[in-house]
Amino acid sequence: MIFIEFLKVIFLGIVEGITEWLPISSTGHMILVDEFIRLDVTPEFKELFLVVIQLGAILAVVVLFWNKLWPFYNRSLTVQARTRLKKQPAVKRLAMTFVERFCDKEKWILWFKILVACLPTIIIALPFNDVIEEKFNNYVVVAIALIVYGVLFILIENYNKKRRPKTRNLQSLSFKTAFLIGCFQVLAVIPGTSRSGSTIIGGILVGTSRTVAAEFTFFLAIPVMFGASLLKLIKFGLAFSTYEIIILVVAMLVAFIVSVISIKFLMGYIKKHDFKVFGWYRIILGVLVLAYFIGKKMLM
Repeated sequence: MIFIEFLKVIFLGIVEGITEWLPISSTGHMILVDEFIRLDVTPEFKELFLVVIQLGAILAVVVLFWNKLWPFYNRSLTVQARTRLKKQPAVKRLAMTFVERFCDKEKWILWFKILVACLPTIIIALPFNDVIEEKFNNYVVVAIALIVYGVLFILIENYNKKRRPKTRNLQSLSFKTAFLIGCFQVLAVIPGTSRSGSTIIGGILVGTSRTVAAEFTFFLAIPVMFGASLLKLIKFGLAFSTYEIIILVVAMLVAFIVSVISIKFLMGYIKKHDFKVFGWYRIILGVLVLAYFIGKKMLM
């Protein structure tokens, strides 16, 4: 029995690792998988599990993009910098010396852009998170969102064919563009829309290249998903049984490994292809979901 439960956990980790980064909705897939694979845990722990498992996926981003994200280094000051700093008051000199020696300014600016992009979700989506989970976590909403966003992907890629992206690298991504992408992320509170799908669509529409849209989407996930996991842990507490801790760790580990593969695949794929294939996948899956659940209701 325990062996079967671990197989379920591993499968859920695989689903999370694939669907978190491909624009096909991890939450939507998790809701659908739960119809067929039910963990033998309390409803409260399952709700927490389906969110905290995302930490494994996030760790994959941190590992793969460490050199682009870590904002500190250690370098020696030039003679000119030392001379300039000596002229400053003591407190200001101390602060500026720290910045000059240990802070990578470009990466700090990137992190400020990420935080700016998170503001719409914090202000608009976060207060209604519990209500949305209660009202919209069902197959009808998931299926409709899968289909609608699938159609949008195809339409936007057709519209984007004749456009040249204005933003081709993260350094040229403006704070305004980052904020607009963050506004699109708010749409992802509806199950089935896909957080990565929403922000990638948003990025393409506001003029970024597919690569910039995808990378910024990955980075934007770090504070958002850490925050979501923290809220769940605060809500349900840390009183886990040994069994619950083990399955959570196993799921996160599997999600991490599969996420590394998924991210590498997506970054390679978008260099030569557009996102239409994901749009068609979403439409087909959405239709199948509706057909399955409608047929199930008719047979009951």
